[in-house]
Amino acid sequence: MARRIIAVIGTGADEPQCRERARAVGRLLAERGCVVATGGLGGVMEAAARGAREAGGLVLGILPGASPADANPYVDLAVATGLGDARNAILCNTAEAFVAVGGSYGTLSEIAFALKRGKRVAALGSWQHADLPVLRALTPEEAVALALGE
Repeated sequence: MARRIIAVIGTGADEPQCRERARAVGRLLAERGCVVATGGLGGVMEAAARGAREAGGLVLGILPGASPADANPYVDLAVATGLGDARNAILCNTAEAFVAVGGSYGTLSEIAFALKRGKRVAALGSWQHADLPVLRALTPEEAVALALGE
C-alpha cells in the first residue's frame, strides 16, 4: 500500500513558535505513517522534517537549488530541482494535502497551487486573515486531522 505524502509548508525564517508547531506537525504525520514532504531547507521545513525523523518517519525535500547537499540534515530523500520558486508547483503536485505553518508569499504561492489542484490545506497561523478556502486549525493536532480528512 502506498504511503500518504503530506506537505508541511511555511516560513523559512527562524520563528520559534512556527518551528515548535511545525515540529509537532511533522511528528504527528510520521506517527500516522505519512511521508512528510517539505521544501527541504530551514525554518518550518527543517522543524517539520526533524519532528518526522524523530518519530521514525520518512522525509522528502523538494529543493529549489541544484544540489542535494543544500537539504537540511533531517531530509531522507532530496530532490534538487534547480527551479527556484517554481519547485513549489512540484511539491504541490506531489503531496495530497498540506499543513501551512506561518509563512509569507512563498507559502501563499504553495497554498494557491494546492487549492488550484483541489487539495486540502490546513492553515495553522498561516494566511488565515486572507479570504482563502483553507481549513483553519488552532493546534498541530487539529491541523494534521484536517489535512488527513479526519
